[in-house]
Amino acid sequence: MTSLDELVRAHEISIRLSFFVAVFAVMALAEILAPRRRLVDAKLTRWANNLGLVAVNVVALRLLFPAAAVGMAIVVNEQGIGILPATGLPYWAKLVLAVGAMDMAIYLQHVMFHALPILWRLHRVHHADLDFDVTTGARFHTIEMIMSMVLKIALVALLGPPVAAVVAFEVLLNATAMFNHSNFRLPLALDRVLRLVVVTPDMHRIHHSVEIDEANANFGFNLPWWDRLFGTYRAQPRKSHEEMTIGINTFREPARCDRLPGMLSMPFAKNNAGYPIGRSKASG
Repeated sequence: MTSLDELVRAHEISIRLSFFVAVFAVMALAEILAPRRRLVDAKLTRWANNLGLVAVNVVALRLLFPAAAVGMAIVVNEQGIGILPATGLPYWAKLVLAVGAMDMAIYLQHVMFHALPILWRLHRVHHADLDFDVTTGARFHTIEMIMSMVLKIALVALLGPPVAAVVAFEVLLNATAMFNHSNFRLPLALDRVLRLVVVTPDMHRIHHSVEIDEANANFGFNLPWWDRLFGTYRAQPRKSHEEMTIGINTFREPARCDRLPGMLSMPFAKNNAGYPIGRSKASG
């Protein structure tokens, strides 16, 4: 294990928490100073419930996976197992390849959660938010978060990435998720440049449209290249960003969509609305 890995391992929690708080504060302020859309639900109430779900998820994941993906990275590095250690590549190359491979895996996982109705039931909690802002980026059902962690741990076991790569990827993923879900108005010229290297708010907002073809586009959270590579990229929504409707057509009541009890119970509702990829009508 390199000195960088040891340093990251020793300060993992403080690194993650510092970046989360800093990025959240910056994007929350940016939304106030330059909002892209007018919100339809009470902001403070939504934030309290969205962040309440985040708190539930943090507790659940820490109880079930105390060491999480970083713990698996420590194990595989100590044992020297996995695809990347077998390549003999220099440390920096393994770092870059690991972050890229994990990001592509998150893209494919995201597509899968849209494609399979049983997984869509979980993922629609994220899409049912009536608004689109910095808290939406962390709003996922607890069961989806648990499944995502299991997949991430399995991927780390397969790849054998450096510990620093796993922490860097999770920090980047959390930071870019808050950035690209923010209700922040980027200058259009800057947006055109940024979306070549990172998913921007205007790019990802399309994915949260009630229009099915738009919701089944722009799956990337961090790197924008996978959508272009796999043919799921869409440049602009059918309507303007200010006029488009966010959420799911059949989940429009704040008590059902934006309050913690409704979010936790949403996967178990009879209506499986949201039209997974390849389906032209809702399934029960």
